[in-house]
Amino acid sequence: MRNAAIEGYKLKEFFFPQAKQTSVKVRRIQLHKFLDANYLWLALCFQRLLFNSHPIKEIFQMQTPRRPNAIASRSQPMAQAQQYALPVLFSLFGVIMGSWAGRIPSMAERVHVSHSALSMVLLCGGLGAVLSYPVSSRMMASLGARKTMLFAGLALLCVLIAIGVAPTVPLLMLAVLSLGITASTFDVAINSSATEREKRTGKSELSKLHGLGCAGGLAGATLGSLMASLHIAPGTHFMMLAAPLAVALYFAYSLLDADDVGQKVEKKSFSLPRGPLLFLGAIGFLGSMAEGSIADWSGVFLKEHFGASDGLAPLALSAFSVMMLMARLVGDKLKTRYGARPLVSSGSMLGAAGLFFAVLSPNAYLALAGFAVAGLGLALVFPFVFSAAGAQGPAALAGVASMAYSGSLMGPPVIGAIAQGMGMQVAIAYVGGLAALIAFVASRSRMLK
Repeated sequence: MRNAAIEGYKLKEFFFPQAKQTSVKVRRIQLHKFLDANYLWLALCFQRLLFNSHPIKEIFQMQTPRRPNAIASRSQPMAQAQQYALPVLFSLFGVIMGSWAGRIPSMAERVHVSHSALSMVLLCGGLGAVLSYPVSSRMMASLGARKTMLFAGLALLCVLIAIGVAPTVPLLMLAVLSLGITASTFDVAINSSATEREKRTGKSELSKLHGLGCAGGLAGATLGSLMASLHIAPGTHFMMLAAPLAVALYFAYSLLDADDVGQKVEKKSFSLPRGPLLFLGAIGFLGSMAEGSIADWSGVFLKEHFGASDGLAPLALSAFSVMMLMARLVGDKLKTRYGARPLVSSGSMLGAAGLFFAVLSPNAYLALAGFAVAGLGLALVFPFVFSAAGAQGPAALAGVASMAYSGSLMGPPVIGAIAQGMGMQVAIAYVGGLAALIAFVASRSRMLK
């Protein structure tokens, strides 16, 4: 038996050559430990000879505990992939809404809708956003943010197709009303997930995410313009868009690290924010009126007041949106350094100055610079308001979002009435006054930090 053990030990040296480098004394000690321990080496060595396998290394690998850094290295790619879930969702939301906005003229022409009827159709979207509170709050309570954004996102894509194929004005109004409900619910869900991640990581991210949504909106509007130039019907366009966006939505949903745990909310049809949240709701309401009015009326202002061409007039919205995108991409770093309140208040004053400059400009090109400055100043209103509201829970976020979206319901008719009675200059100056009022309310808001 001792001779067999010695032969087995030599086999060990054969399979592990580094053992030959040890001294004779050390080898004798190792031999005695081997003989006293067990005869496992013999069985394994003979198995190696009989079955031409290498179970020795397999046993040692099985007995060696997995190192923590090895586990971390395997989970690191998944953690990196999860970081892209929310950016994809915000960009996807922007693409959907930009695609819808870019095809409004084509849809209006297809159903032969008048300008007054088109304004009523657009108002249905704002009304749906206001009425979305019970839907978003109850879905968040029962399903959690993660499943809410999946179901609301899929419903939003279906509604987008319904808008594209609606044959009559009443059906189009019903589809746009549904668009307001589903879009607002999806927006509340992704903003709730973003604010939860901000609280968990301690990093401000919402400004960058809203910037990506703005970039998605520009991409969607550009795609809509391209489809219109190719004479592709809105229904066909939206069907072509829905399939890849649904895949991207499910991919981002699968990667999202949010919990599917609902939170208890009040069961009301509409909840007006109270206390300090009322200031956030007021800022969101005024900001929505200002942004929506600039989006709807800036091009009309350039065309009517300065006689701008059809190619130059849309550049007012482009200048506003591009500067807003650039400001939102750096907004989180600015928030970390200066805080949300001074950025919103001073930025709103800058936006008001830009709008007043556009009103008093001698030509359309200087007015474009004024709208660009307005986009730079108003860029951080929505991200920081939603971040502050989301920190108080999904119910607070849904209430503030509903109040903010009601501004988009009241903005277009108010600005239109002012423009009809007093002219476009007074209407744009009124929007500048709204921006100045945002600065005043933001300076009094304690929740903007």
